Amino acid sequence: MPPPQFSFHHVFDHPMARGFQSRFSTQYRCYSVSMLAGPNDRSDVEKGGKIIMPPSALDQLSRLNITYPMLFKLTNKNSDRMTHCGVLEFVADEGICYLPHWMMQNLLLEEGGLVQVESVNLMVATYSKFQPQSPDFLDITNPKAVLENALRNFACLTTGDVIAINYNEKIYELRVMETKPDKAVSIIECDMNVDFDAPLGYKEPERRSQNQEEPTAFTGSGNRLDGKTKGIEPSPAPLAPNDIKRGIPNYDFKVGRITFIRNSRPQPRKIVEEDDSMNRFIAFSGQGQSLRKKGRKP
Repeated sequence: MPPPQFSFHHVFDHPMARGFQSRFSTQYRCYSVSMLAGPNDRSDVEKGGKIIMPPSALDQLSRLNITYPMLFKLTNKNSDRMTHCGVLEFVADEGICYLPHWMMQNLLLEEGGLVQVESVNLMVATYSKFQPQSPDFLDITNPKAVLENALRNFACLTTGDVIAINYNEKIYELRVMETKPDKAVSIIECDMNVDFDAPLGYKEPERRSQNQEEPTAFTGSGNRLDGKTKGIEPSPAPLAPNDIKRGIPNYDFKVGRITFIRNSRPQPRKIVEEDDSMNRFIAFSGQGQSLRKKGRKP
């Protein structure tokens, strides 16, 4: 009976072996971005969801079969809290990584705390819902456009995280209520629908009941300046049918002509013509005068 053959090829082809080869998992001491030494201001890191790692991490990641974009899972084993992030640069000191302040709050980490960093692959996001942590977020004219612009600095979202965005020099916090198709999704180059929940502490305005009578304007009584009481005009008495006089029809009516009938009697036609001739204006009716004296010719 021949001895059993042992092949190293089958060992390294095992799924678990391939998983260990392509997986990055390291523990770092984490600090907030404000602790990063250097002349340059790195406040841009606080406006997003990416971290700064040491150069050795880039060297190790380049040797592994890592899919791009590089996404990581951060875990605080002491509090059993976890979140997901991207990487911005590899310029941190060895053994140290720098996180945004809001990310350290989600992980319940203090300055110098230990955090486990593991490489992961996340599904592309299709839907997400956020809940503002203050009603002040409603004061923004177009909150959806502001959020979409702020999410460009993020690489992924995790359900339950409270992210922070900066707008008009003010920090707004929003809780990630829901993400689809998974609880942790990638938002790089994706078409994602964004929805909002009611802000924390928001109260809807009270609606008036239908039975409540609306106030009527100008219900008070008027007063005169001379101090006399204002009289009330009596309502007009109804007219009897016999008091109504019907008009006289115009039998000479012609289409296209309007005739206004007056109550006064018409004057005789001859008198009217005489008055018109007397009052008629005649131009240049005066006698002319000459500067020369009339005389006989010699």
